[in-house]
Amino acid sequence: MVGRANPYSSSPFTHDHPTLPLTSTTLPFPATIHQLENGLTVVHQHMPATPVVVADVWVNAGAAREPLEWMGMAHFLEHMVFKGTKQLLPGMFDHTIETQGGFSNAATSHDYAHFYMAVSADALPTTLPHLADLVLHAAIPADEFVRERQVVLEEIRQAHDDPDWIGFQALSEQVFPDHAYGRPVLGTETILEQRSPEEMRCFHQTHYQPDNMTVVVAGGTPLEPTLDMVRHAFRAFAPPSDQATRAPQGRIQPWWGVRRQVLQVPRLEHARLTMAWMGPGIDDLDAACGMDILSALLAEGRSARLVRELREERQWVLDIGSSFSLQRDCSLFTLQAWLDPEAVDAVEALICDRLSTLAVQEISPAELARAQRLLINDFAFSTETPGQLAGLYGYYSIVASAADSYTYPARIQAHTPTSIANLVKTYLSTNAYASTVLLPTS
Repeated sequence: MVGRANPYSSSPFTHDHPTLPLTSTTLPFPATIHQLENGLTVVHQHMPATPVVVADVWVNAGAAREPLEWMGMAHFLEHMVFKGTKQLLPGMFDHTIETQGGFSNAATSHDYAHFYMAVSADALPTTLPHLADLVLHAAIPADEFVRERQVVLEEIRQAHDDPDWIGFQALSEQVFPDHAYGRPVLGTETILEQRSPEEMRCFHQTHYQPDNMTVVVAGGTPLEPTLDMVRHAFRAFAPPSDQATRAPQGRIQPWWGVRRQVLQVPRLEHARLTMAWMGPGIDDLDAACGMDILSALLAEGRSARLVRELREERQWVLDIGSSFSLQRDCSLFTLQAWLDPEAVDAVEALICDRLSTLAVQEISPAELARAQRLLINDFAFSTETPGQLAGLYGYYSIVASAADSYTYPARIQAHTPTSIANLVKTYLSTNAYASTVLLPTS
């Protein structure tokens, strides 16, 4: 969902639908955004009734920033950040956080890496400097590099045993053959076996810089002391690397026709059909929010169109779902069905027929209102805790602006049956999509 996760830029399409006016339902942005003297962005929201605080460091240094020959470096670095600094031995940070009753974790995508911790509000002054030290001054010791590489290689092997990962990666390569989004975030065994600690330090020093980073703090700590803590903890960045490691991300190229592949997968109980279309980016948030509406209309809940017809009435599928996930350079709209192998062709044909109909027959105001209500309520439920807010603000800070996150309900509410039909015509052509079918090995 755009409201919880993502907006982006550089859509490969031109838009002939008008910009929708924001309505009076636009929510005021409840956080504050500050840029420190060194260029670091800080997003803060005080939640006085909450006794905990989440600190989340977001870095514009995901897998799309890797040179091709360093594929997997961003994710591997995520692991190595927790292997200590000159001040913190491996394991000391985890021990400090856990003894305070908190927890920490990290994640890497094509567009970002982020590192977060949740602790009691009174523990933030003693724990935030440790988090900053790890992110800014990761030592990347050679012995830990060799050991942790085996952990990452095992993660890659496990991914290749996961049918869902296999299917999504194959689909991504179909949709983005000439762009970083088509490459696996985990990298490959062959490439990672060739990497060195020196190369990782170069990648870290190039990208982990203040103008490339946002620190989000949400919870029971007031603004001024929080800014003082962040300013002190994140004051000493390493100098940028002299070696250039910034890589072109590649081209987003729309196509005409159906890109279809069928894969035989061992230990698969049911076939999977996934259909995908490229969609709008951050340059058109109105359209992106409309794609969320289409996702809900088609396959969210028992009354959604495809769920009702394919699962409940015809019983051609075991289940069907839809998602819209924006990325910085181009978003992805997907429909996925779990079904018997014999039903794949019929289900794909029916989905195409229903999308063609949706482009020329406007939905009813009642059906649109149901989807809008579902998404707006979901947004409300997803902005209740410090962790949810830190994730929302951090993600938007990387790909757009944190304040854009709270325009989501108004943008959803502004859509009409006509604007939804136009989105189908623009983005969900049945003559230009990718299709990946996973079949059980016979």
